[in-house]
Amino acid sequence: MKKKIAKYVSQNVIGMVGTSVYILADTFFISWGFGADGLAVLNMTLPLYGLMFALGSMIGIGSSVVYSIHRANGRDVSWYFMQSLCWTLLISIPFILLGLLVPKQVLSLMGADAALQEMGKGYARLCLCFAPFFMCNYNFTAFCRNDKAPSVAMAAQLSGSAFNIVFDYVFMFVCGFGFTGAALATICCPALSMVICLIHFLGKNNTVGFKVHRLSLSFIKKAVPLGMSGFVGEISNGFTSLVFNYLCLGIAGNVAVAAYSVIANIALVVVAIFNGISQGLQPLISDAYGKGRRGDVKLVLKSGLIITAVAEAMFVLAGFLLTDPMINVFNSQHNAKLLAIAHSGLREYFLGFIFAGINIFLLAYYSATARAGIVVTGSLLRGMVLIALFGFLMSRFFGLTGVFMSFAVSEVVTLAVIILMAHTTKSRDLLSRS
Repeated sequence: MKKKIAKYVSQNVIGMVGTSVYILADTFFISWGFGADGLAVLNMTLPLYGLMFALGSMIGIGSSVVYSIHRANGRDVSWYFMQSLCWTLLISIPFILLGLLVPKQVLSLMGADAALQEMGKGYARLCLCFAPFFMCNYNFTAFCRNDKAPSVAMAAQLSGSAFNIVFDYVFMFVCGFGFTGAALATICCPALSMVICLIHFLGKNNTVGFKVHRLSLSFIKKAVPLGMSGFVGEISNGFTSLVFNYLCLGIAGNVAVAAYSVIANIALVVVAIFNGISQGLQPLISDAYGKGRRGDVKLVLKSGLIITAVAEAMFVLAGFLLTDPMINVFNSQHNAKLLAIAHSGLREYFLGFIFAGINIFLLAYYSATARAGIVVTGSLLRGMVLIALFGFLMSRFFGLTGVFMSFAVSEVVTLAVIILMAHTTKSRDLLSRS
């Protein structure tokens, strides 16, 4: 089991980091070509990415958890993958319509002024119109992992990101497509990732079925609560960006939004690693739980907590020791005001990672063991309710410092609620058995 833990965690972390790299590549090349205004536009599209990734993750991961538990119980799961894919495609339709009809209005809703709307409309249009690619990619990689093929999922994610890094530069500068070129390169990432996953699905080791079944509400009702941790793991980035963009814009204008863009994109890599640990261990937890092997479940839980705690310590330390070098990678114009805001902001924001990693892992654990109540409550608290509440309250008293510190405060409160709910549930289970 320990070898499996090491394999699933390492390969999934590498894959998730690879996935986050295509956002970082956009950030780097856009900052290089378009400066602070380009960073502001990109950061205003992060909530769109966040929502697409979140919905794709919720259905893909939730469906794969149901698949893994039911397969371990000997049930017919031959239609689960296609069912998951059909629901994802259905939910992607509104994004396509927004991209076709009102991309500038969408950017305006995100806080962009007229100049930023004009700069980013092509980027927003393409990303929205190709939402099915971003969202369905989660179905492919999640089912690959749960079909005992984490190596294929990792290769798929890394290949897509490598393509993006190269073709961001090619499309933006060699071909002269500018902002639109960044979108084109980004779209290709999930497309390539899904093609590579098909190598497993069409191979001899595949056990995932492709049976078509009419849309089942009962299936999606089971999948959605169990995918809620994945949903909030992704949506929290987008929702936090939306709230923080609004607050930063009101306090210090576009340069504060650009500074937060740098912080948010660095944080994406950290969150990707925490998600990688959690999603990597989920198939092992679900399989052991479905087969009634409680000892293995406890071993994976303990290992996951230790790995996450070590990662948290490393990231917080890096946030304080490498603050300016990390910021300057994305500050190509050497904007002194941007550096000053991002310097203190990054350190304040990174304090939240002392607790965020544990929260992400615990919610994934309770998802993998079908404890939907804890998952839904904890996920909504950390991803939306508390970050908005503390963000608005603390910004009124402490300005930008309050904005960035609200992340840490919301994670502390979420952890307390998760522990309280877990203790209450355990006590209730003991009483029901006695």
